[in-house]
Amino acid sequence: MQKVIRIGTRDSQLALWQAKKVQRMLNELEYETEIVPVKSTGDIILNKPIYELGITGVFTRNLDIALLNNDIDIAVHSMKDVPTVLPEGIIQAAVLKRANHNDILVLKDNEEFFAQKEAVIATGSLRRKAQWLDRYPTHTVVDLRGNVNTRLQKLSDNDWNGAVFAAAGLERIGLRPKGAVNLSWMIPAPAQGAIMIAALDEDDYVKVACAQLNDRDTEICTGIEREFLNLLEGGCTAPIGAYAMMDEVNSEINFKGVLLSRDGKKKIQVQKKVPIGRHRYLAKDCANYIIDRGGKLLIAEDMGVEKRVSVFSTKKLSEAQTKLFHNDIASESSDFIKIRFNRIAPKLVKNEIENVIITSKNGVEAILNNFTKEELNFKNIYCVGRRTKKLINQKIGDVKHSEKNAEKLAEYLSENIKGQEVTYFCSDLRLDTLPKVLSENEIKVHEIEAYKTMYSPADVDEKVEGVLFYSPSTVESYIQKNSTDKVAFCIGTSTAKEAEKHFEKVEVAKVPTVESVIELVNLHYVQ
Repeated sequence: MQKVIRIGTRDSQLALWQAKKVQRMLNELEYETEIVPVKSTGDIILNKPIYELGITGVFTRNLDIALLNNDIDIAVHSMKDVPTVLPEGIIQAAVLKRANHNDILVLKDNEEFFAQKEAVIATGSLRRKAQWLDRYPTHTVVDLRGNVNTRLQKLSDNDWNGAVFAAAGLERIGLRPKGAVNLSWMIPAPAQGAIMIAALDEDDYVKVACAQLNDRDTEICTGIEREFLNLLEGGCTAPIGAYAMMDEVNSEINFKGVLLSRDGKKKIQVQKKVPIGRHRYLAKDCANYIIDRGGKLLIAEDMGVEKRVSVFSTKKLSEAQTKLFHNDIASESSDFIKIRFNRIAPKLVKNEIENVIITSKNGVEAILNNFTKEELNFKNIYCVGRRTKKLINQKIGDVKHSEKNAEKLAEYLSENIKGQEVTYFCSDLRLDTLPKVLSENEIKVHEIEAYKTMYSPADVDEKVEGVLFYSPSTVESYIQKNSTDKVAFCIGTSTAKEAEKHFEKVEVAKVPTVESVIELVNLHYVQ
């Protein structure tokens, strides 16, 4: 029986139009599909401009969660809303052929106000606001939020001269007014006018299906624009525009980009052409041009050097992960846990092992530190976590079943292998939940201590307000040297249970990823 591809989307008219377009394209290729609407943070919080929410991915976060929880198979996005760094495990599966990339001005009455000193223009976009004020410095720009229909109604209800929209959004649902003015001078948001499909990296069936919808030229151009944005460390909180265009006649890619101050008084612009096929460093060269002319300083001046909140991660974060924090949040990180692999006796894996349990990536790496893939003979492998599953599939063999946490895995095994035996590769520090539940359900557990977990706590400054934890062991390590008068942000329920023994305020991420914990921090402090 053919798999039904569940298409996740926001539930606005425009988002549903885009999802239905993808659905039609997949149906034409004879794939079975269904549409699953999902509410987004950006749709729910309408009393603040997008840039004041501060966090990237305000329109994509809930769809990311739905993907990681396997509630949907693909997510359809307006590509300009998608953060330049995707959550681990989620990939860009396809980009559809780009529609109109321009911004347009929808007029309340007529164009006479262009020649006047005073006028009121509405937009929720920091980029549009900055470019408008750069061109019309005496005008007033007011905030405008909501879906396309809501924004058009607000324009009708208020005494404004006009409002700026993305042309593609209005055109797709047939709402572009006849008198709308093309703003050809305004550099669009990176990837504006393009539709992106996101999927799980591990879902080969969906990846093959989506690859057939991909438009290569649009993929290249939007990739350049998004790399430029990423290199300038911009998101919804910085006024950055970028547009790349294929010039087939001259066999060139034309790029133009801009960075402005929020008030539009300062602007750094770049334009460059390169031959098609030689665009690898185009985004980097253009970003460096902006940076060399004071781009970083301009962003710092706008954002303010002083951070409002300080947090500390008990796991060393990558540069990309650090960039996910809101601009008001200063972060530090250090590995509070050190791992030492044990020697595992060859005789323990000499014969076929019927049922194997691995609950962490450390367990996988410890096994591979002792044996090659060919030396292992595991019949049924059970694990905890998507990342652990991915590593096992790549390095050891196919995972028979995985769950989000040890409790869920214990429940599954209790129902499906009752009366059998399991071999559990674990640490010297591990929760009793899994072996206890299995023993209670007549499953004999053979534990192999594959690695040692050693505490390595750092001194955390008293000014830090929140601490990020990724395992019960990181909590135990932290409390050896530090106070607990802070908020504990935890990756999962097991970690939260340990944190609750020591901290009054404990919050748990919706999905067990580092990125989700960072989003939890952003939502807690930036409301």
